[in-house]
Amino acid sequence: MDTTVPSPQPSASLIGRLRPAHAGDFVFHAVTFVFAFSVLVLIALMLFEMLRGSWLTISRYGLAFVYGTDWNPPVERFGALPFVYGTIVSSGVALVVAVPISIAVALFVTYQAPMALRRPVISVVELLAAIPSVAFGLWGIFVLVPFMRDTVAPPFISALGWMPLFEGPSYGVGMLTSGLILAIMITPIVTAVSRDVLAAVPQHQRDGALALGATQWEAVRVVFQYALPGITGAIILGLARAVGETMAVTMVIGNRADINASLFAPGYSMASVIANEFPEANSKLYMSALIEVGVLLFLVSFGVRALAQLLVWRATRGRSIGREG
Repeated sequence: MDTTVPSPQPSASLIGRLRPAHAGDFVFHAVTFVFAFSVLVLIALMLFEMLRGSWLTISRYGLAFVYGTDWNPPVERFGALPFVYGTIVSSGVALVVAVPISIAVALFVTYQAPMALRRPVISVVELLAAIPSVAFGLWGIFVLVPFMRDTVAPPFISALGWMPLFEGPSYGVGMLTSGLILAIMITPIVTAVSRDVLAAVPQHQRDGALALGATQWEAVRVVFQYALPGITGAIILGLARAVGETMAVTMVIGNRADINASLFAPGYSMASVIANEFPEANSKLYMSALIEVGVLLFLVSFGVRALAQLLVWRATRGRSIGREG
């Protein structure tokens, strides 16, 4: 006598319910893959078109274009190092000023501010993000530049003028002024993202530290360790905004293709030279040189992003928010 129990067969109604779900999963994965892959294709096409447009200067100058310091379009001599230097210095000044302020505001709004004050502070920070860059540039020209020239620069030059960073003279416009403008512009981005990251850290991490006798500052340090990857991402977003900013920087940086250690000296950024001189490019070589500056801006942005990811990995060793490594 056969005692084998036949395995249960799925009913037709169950199969009918599963097939649409499987088909929906397939369509969902396919659509998301296409959209994600299209971003990579778009970036590759952008880089290809810029390389094709700048191939004339690439083939003529090679790496000398990157480390060259002479930018003289009338005699067709092109070196982009002053623009790379001005971009890095002004963006670095912006980070030095904006990051501590942004993190402090995010910590205050998340853990310290009373409810009656929290919403007004958040609204003011978000309002800064909505101001157009040209408005920041105009404010920089009429307010910040005279203030830097007449009030800020003279004491620094008289007291610290022996240092290359603060040697004069000061004209108001310069890399320090552009860095301060950029700091104001990236503070809302870094603050908003940092605040969201801090709010996403499980509350029991801070409560546990306080229960063990930690002070408020020590509890914040515990939370900060878990939020470090996200805060670093916020800083990267701010840096990307600072590196690519054009209008406000163009109006206050001075637009002089020189490399000077002094923060009060005029400079030039990669985005500014493209915006200023692209309409004046009256030769193929000149146009190709400006497009290659755009390629360098593209590569600098990616390089900074890769370096930041490396720093995050070394600092966290794969730890994510709310999870111990």
